[in-house]
Amino acid sequence: MNIAIVNNQPAALATLRQVLAHHVGLNLIWEAHDGTQAIAACASQCPDVLLLDLDLPHMDGIAATRAIMRSTPCAILIVTNDVGAIAARVYDALGCGALDAVNTPHVNSGGQIEGASTLLARIDLIAKRLDERATPREKVPERRRSRGARRLVAVGASAGGPSALATLLGGLPADFDAAMVIVQHIDASFTPGMASWLASHCALPVRLLEEGDYARAGEVLIAGSNRHVLFLENHRFGYSVDLLDSIYCPSIDVFFESIARHWRGEVTGVLLTGMGRDGAAGLKALRDRGHHTIAQDSTTSAVYGMPKAAVALNAAVDVLPLDAIAARLSAAQGTLFTTATR
Repeated sequence: MNIAIVNNQPAALATLRQVLAHHVGLNLIWEAHDGTQAIAACASQCPDVLLLDLDLPHMDGIAATRAIMRSTPCAILIVTNDVGAIAARVYDALGCGALDAVNTPHVNSGGQIEGASTLLARIDLIAKRLDERATPREKVPERRRSRGARRLVAVGASAGGPSALATLLGGLPADFDAAMVIVQHIDASFTPGMASWLASHCALPVRLLEEGDYARAGEVLIAGSNRHVLFLENHRFGYSVDLLDSIYCPSIDVFFESIARHWRGEVTGVLLTGMGRDGAAGLKALRDRGHHTIAQDSTTSAVYGMPKAAVALNAAVDVLPLDAIAARLSAAQGTLFTTATR
């Protein structure tokens, strides 16, 4: 796997080189010291994974992420000194298409490198996502579905998702009459901050989904665990680690398919920007049950992977630009949603 580094700190560069050199299969192909250099280097030789710092001269990592994802898209992992201290900027970078973020490994007082295993684990996970095959998931078995809340908007997002979610939630009115549950591909350590950040963009209450939660009208729940989110036969949401066939955890397919199996009310499934295919088969399962489904269009998606896969499966009733999705959900509340065939 070809790796590139964008960082202007000599100590950080030396540590990153050392970490990569001791991991079989990772090939460092180039280094850049600012955002403009990174854009040019990606255009010349695009890496499989780009390790990008946010604090760069001339052009910061957020602007560089945005430009690279528009011109020569690749898997971008934010590697910066203190992710927690600059969480808002990290979410901005994730919103522009970066896949994840980790703290930069550093050499401690004893001469040992701290944080190397976390960085390598994230690179390995990205590699698995890049290798994901276009193999259709097995058809969802037909089962009796239990009674649930009357209306639900089920949302899935990945690369570019935080920014897209902020736009979507920001367009919903305070009297929005459906429940909303969101699965975003992001490490659970970032979800509390993301929920607070999204709440600042939204007139509705936003919180992390907890085991046993009911869906309530006018409330937004966000998956807050590195486990799958399921809607269960007891009308509640829960988390599970038993479904091991997906490289995404939480998986949007698993989430959507559990709703297709058990939800007895009205549903709109929404699949936003993201790399890969997760969510496409699940959105198709919802449409096959007679539910309304929406995929974000190519023009407004930071990464047109998951929505593209959904369109290819004919899983989307509507393919809409991001700024039109909230209006579609809000229009004629109480009449938008289609009732599933039972």
